[in-house]
Amino acid sequence: MLRHAVSQWGGEDDLWIFGYGSLLWRPELDFAERRQAQVHGWHRALKMWSQVNRGTPECPGLVFGLLSGGSCQGMVFRLPRAAGAEGLATLWRREMVTGVYDPRWLPCRTAAGPVRALAFTLSRRSPQHTGTLCDDEYRRIFSTARGRFGSTRAYAQETYAELRRMGIEDRALARLLRLSQAESGPGGSAA
Repeated sequence: MLRHAVSQWGGEDDLWIFGYGSLLWRPELDFAERRQAQVHGWHRALKMWSQVNRGTPECPGLVFGLLSGGSCQGMVFRLPRAAGAEGLATLWRREMVTGVYDPRWLPCRTAAGPVRALAFTLSRRSPQHTGTLCDDEYRRIFSTARGRFGSTRAYAQETYAELRRMGIEDRALARLLRLSQAESGPGGSAA
């Protein structure tokens, strides 16, 4: 899949990557530029099981997926053409550990004009897609799930904080975080 993504990029122009989750606050890319961006036809959703980064096989956590429908505000990162292949390989090692994402080249709107960026999307047919979770399940996951990079709750909080810093309000994520705060009680901490 990496070879296919490199082939679709072509290596003739700079490489653009669309970030909507942890890439916003921990890009780990040697980018030359970043811009706020919006994609249509896809939305950010905390609906992907994580058994490595934010959970374990015994206690799966959650990470964001880009699901079809709606729109999503995030950030595009531009990697210079000469550094694109190396940057893409680095990103692949981070995002495609389990090969669950469907990498897609999506048109992104930015204030400086449109760009075509690689985004990591999630199919609803994927076994890693959670389907519909009830509030109690989200509370349980926020209070117990932890993987090699920390807890699901911390991941969601970091993403929300960066979105707010960017001036983006994600009401669905805000609601989920309120659920996690209700679990911990006044002044307490569930994780």
